[in-house]
Amino acid sequence: MQDEPAFILYTSGTMAKPKGTVQPHGSYQVYIYAMGKWVYDMHETDVWWSTSDIGWIVGHSYVVYAPLLFGCATIMYEGIPDHPTPDVWWQIIEKNQVTKLWISPTGARALMKYGDEYPKKHDLSSVRLVACAGEVLNPPVWEWLQKKVFDDRIPVIDHMWQTETGGPLVGNPYGIAMLPIKPGSATIPLPGVDAEIVDEKGKPVPAGVEGTFVVKKPFPGLTPTLWRDHERYVESYWNRFPHVYTTGDAAMKDDDGYIWFLGRVDEVIKISAHRIGTIEIESALLQDPSVAEAAVVGRPDSLRGETACAFVVLRGGYEPNDALKQTLRELVRKTLGPIVVLSEIYFVSKLPKTRSGKIMRRVIKAIIANKPLGDYSTIEDETSIEELKQAAAKS
Repeated sequence: MQDEPAFILYTSGTMAKPKGTVQPHGSYQVYIYAMGKWVYDMHETDVWWSTSDIGWIVGHSYVVYAPLLFGCATIMYEGIPDHPTPDVWWQIIEKNQVTKLWISPTGARALMKYGDEYPKKHDLSSVRLVACAGEVLNPPVWEWLQKKVFDDRIPVIDHMWQTETGGPLVGNPYGIAMLPIKPGSATIPLPGVDAEIVDEKGKPVPAGVEGTFVVKKPFPGLTPTLWRDHERYVESYWNRFPHVYTTGDAAMKDDDGYIWFLGRVDEVIKISAHRIGTIEIESALLQDPSVAEAAVVGRPDSLRGETACAFVVLRGGYEPNDALKQTLRELVRKTLGPIVVLSEIYFVSKLPKTRSGKIMRRVIKAIIANKPLGDYSTIEDETSIEELKQAAAKS
């Protein structure tokens, strides 16, 4: 029974054709329970709210299964963060006295664009922990949650996991021993996760050097196969580097062993022989008070190899104009150096995302290159694609 499939869950579709991951009964439950204790410090007395869509892995693991295993109250919510009002999430927290909150950085950015007044209207004192995952929690977004929304009263922790892993891989082990927070870092590989960052030949890289994040041996949450396609499972995850699980994420490790994720390996932009993570450029843009969200992709360039293009969503009260574009270009140049050429900035009202909250950069890159979009059946709002096409066509 423990090896029988509990469910089949398809990946979100940010990387072309979705894959049907399989989670068995036994190992999956062991993993999400362990990580529930070690990362989230879940207890029977908690009022737990994971804002994730129920259809994705977080919805399975930490909206339904883990809360049942712990016997705690769990809140299920379907809808976007700012409808019918921009404070609907804060209302839910106050009304239900939520003690632990799981939120995606995308959701946080969607609320951040409305400013500080909405969370300030509500009593959020019941919350003891906020955990973010889905994409990198950029430092400006972390600071808004940590200092503006929750008044530096509780920890806002970042962590990383995938559909394929069932639960967290890297995080702050809040339930064991809280580590110092470094905004922008997912912290450390969690107990049972034997991880490494390797170069193109599969050799470990020293601290401060970018590479690919891999896990050197299986762990209980890892999907053992893809539904009716084991060959693709081996090819997708185990053949890039022999005998290790490849996440497909670019990352660096600092001198303290903290992991800094830089985006998907194929999302790294190569400008004049320099490799720049899209996350680095997006984080630089988010430093400007006008920027609520940003998605950066590479565009082929005959001189530099690639240049960076950014789609930017502004906060309320800011108007798109050429002067703001120049301000953002100068900010990126000052933050990352003159090598980072931001050739185009497009202002849009929304970005194409999956229902799990991930920005579909593959789709954005296809729009920029005027290529077929591929499968985007998991997109949350198809009108975002038309808006991006119209913006790109004006350049």
